[in-house]
Order: sequence, then structure tokens, then C-alpha cells
Amino acid sequence: MAIDFFMPMEPPTATHQEKQVHIIRGKPVFYEPQEVKTARQKLRAHLAGHTPPEPYEGAVRLTTWWCFPVKGGHRDGEYKTSRPDTDNLVKLLKDVMTELHFWRDDAQVASEVVEKYWADIPGIYVKVQSL
Repeated sequence: MAIDFFMPMEPPTATHQEKQVHIIRGKPVFYEPQEVKTARQKLRAHLAGHTPPEPYEGAVRLTTWWCFPVKGGHRDGEYKTSRPDTDNLVKLLKDVMTELHFWRDDAQVASEVVEKYWADIPGIYVKVQSL
């Protein structure tokens, strides 16, 4: 079983790694800054229409292509080698996909292909397939 889709949008650049910490009564309390909350909501809104009828069982491969709007001297299809890092981008996406029941646990993602490009049509391509 496999699903794939493209979500046209400007990909969020705020990542899961940007969580903040406050010390309250000597204990660390972690929270998401507003930028990360906004990115989570944006991903949730775009992913919700693509949720599979049943969560994937077993091992899955997640392929994502992050297509950022072309700027500067870059051209369509050129690999993007600047921040954000691919591992940080995909973590928030996987968290939201777990919340939406694409699978039971993101630990099921046994294989990942994550690429980022400059693109004339910005967005995120997602493919989920059973292994």
C-alpha cells in the first residue's frame, strides 16, 4: 500500500528543534514557541485531507521533497544546501502525521528519503509506502 501527494505551500522553516525551556520552581519546563505552533498548524491543515482510511501497520518508508521558493541566484530543481536541516524538517512533519493517524507510532518509519530543493512551485511532496 502506498499514498503520495503534493501540498502546495511555502514549507515552514520553524522546526521541532526550536523548542524552548523555562525553569519553574527549579524544574525545566519545555514549550513550543509560537513559530513552531504555527508551523505545526499549517502542516496539520495541509495533511488532514490526505490521512489514510486506516493507519499503516508495520514498517513504512517516508519520502519527502521539500520545495522552497526560488530566490537569489538559485534555479528550479537545484538542491537547497542551506538551513533548515532535513532531519529537523521531517521531525515535525512525522509528529503531525502521527497525530493524524498515518501510523500508530513514527518509530514505524524504518526508511526515510528526505530531499530539499529550490522550486518554482513551492510545497512538500509526501509518499508513504509499506515495506
